Amino acid sequence: MPSLSSRERAALRSSAHSLKPVLQLGSEGVTPAFLQALSEAFHTRDLLKIRVLETSDLSTREAAQEIAARVPEVEIVQEIGRVVAFYRPLPDDSG
Repeated sequence: MPSLSSRERAALRSSAHSLKPVLQLGSEGVTPAFLQALSEAFHTRDLLKIRVLETSDLSTREAAQEIAARVPEVEIVQEIGRVVAFYRPLPDDSG
């Protein structure tokens, strides 16, 4: 998947501004259960936020990079404080 252009990323950041985090990443880190929940959340939306709790051993950036590496086609849109916005295109249902 090609990387997002700066214009696309800016538009997604603007859209993500009003969103609330749908998942929280805690002390157990990026577990298979967390990744499953994230994948399920991406079935109904293409843009979402997660919150990295202070109890997490990972920094916000480390968590974002690990999630982007382990979930197919996910792009990091923005990191602010302990909140990360991700984008993944909705699957094409034309098949």
